[in-house]
Order: sequence, then C-alpha cells, then structure tokens
Amino acid sequence: MGRWRDGRGELIVRGEDGERPPVRVALEIAASYRARTKGLLGRDSLDGALLLSPANSVHTFRMRMPIDVAYLDRRLRVVAVRTMPPGRLGLPRLRARHVLEAEAGAMAGWGLRAGARVEVDLQAPSPTACSGRLSPPCAGR
Repeated sequence: MGRWRDGRGELIVRGEDGERPPVRVALEIAASYRARTKGLLGRDSLDGALLLSPANSVHTFRMRMPIDVAYLDRRLRVVAVRTMPPGRLGLPRLRARHVLEAEAGAMAGWGLRAGARVEVDLQAPSPTACSGRLSPPCAGR
C-alpha cells in the first residue's frame, strides 16, 4: 500500500462470492494530519466515502450526521463496520490501520461488511464515477 497522500480516487468493493459486480464509490483520501483531523467536521453530507490513513479510531463529536465507519487492516480487509451517531467516541481497533467513513446506511448498500476486502484506485476518477448512492447506472459497475 505505501503511504497515501491527500486527494481523490475510487473505492472498489468486491462481492465476497464474486456473484455481483464490484461497486465503485467516489473516495476522498485524508492522509495528512490536518486532513485527518478535519475529517467530516462541518459537513452535512458526503458523496461517497472518506479514507483516513493512518487511523484506527474515530469520534463523531461536532458532527452533523450519523456515519458508517469501517475499520480496515493493512491489507484493506474490513475488521469491523459500525454506525455511529454524532457525539460518540469509537474505541480503537488494534488491527486497524485505516478507517473508512460514509453516510449512515451507505456501506450496507455497497455490501461492505466484516471480512470483505476493498481496493483503492488512485487514478483520477472519471466524471461519471459512481457516487456512494448506488444510482441505477452505477449498480452494474
């Protein structure tokens, strides 16, 4: 993996059974201390997901919305997925090296759960890249 830089890309969520096509989600990457500290503070919504790296815990103090949180190990395998309302402190996950955040309910729609593996594509996302909302044109991607 190496170290990421602040920027954008795509999150690729593959079905565990290989029966459904992968879901591609717009991704923001927060790798600097400043970007990780800001995270989703002050936002009312998020189109896609935010990757905090390195990170093994998050909080939702001063957040305006509930969020889904996925803790990822160094191989980008999901250790745990939780939904956190505003004003909570998440416990650190010992095996986690990265944290994904998205609007509450989004990760279930992507099929993201413990044990799944994700990929990060750092190529510039195309203008038609799917958002985290699983619009019909994105469902087959």
